[in-house]
Amino acid sequence: MSGGRGPKRKGDHGEREICKLLGGERTYWQPGSKKPQGDVINVPYLGRVEVKRRRDGFRQLYSWLADNDALAVRADRKEWLVILRAQDVKLLCEQMDELKKRGAADAPKT
Repeated sequence: MSGGRGPKRKGDHGEREICKLLGGERTYWQPGSKKPQGDVINVPYLGRVEVKRRRDGFRQLYSWLADNDALAVRADRKEWLVILRAQDVKLLCEQMDELKKRGAADAPKT
C-alpha cells in the first residue's frame, strides 16, 4: 500500500487499538505546529508513542522476541531500543497506577 485511504485507515485503526489497550490519547496535527504528528499517541507513563503497522515487516523482531520477555536492539552508533509486548507494557502501567495509589494512601496527612 503506497497511499490512499487503505493505509490511513490501517494506521488509524492501529492507533485506536493501542490507545484502547494502554489508555492513551490520539494526537492530531495542528496547523502552525512544527511537523505533523500522525501515528503519535500520548500514553500515561510513556509519553509520546509512535505507532507503526506493517503486514509482515517486523517478522525478525517477532522471531527474536518469541521466547523472551523483551528485546534490546541497537544499530552501530545509535542508541539502544528496548521492545516489549503491548500486554507487558499495559501490566507495567497498571502496576505504576497501583504504586501511585499506595503512595498517595501512605502519604502523611497535613
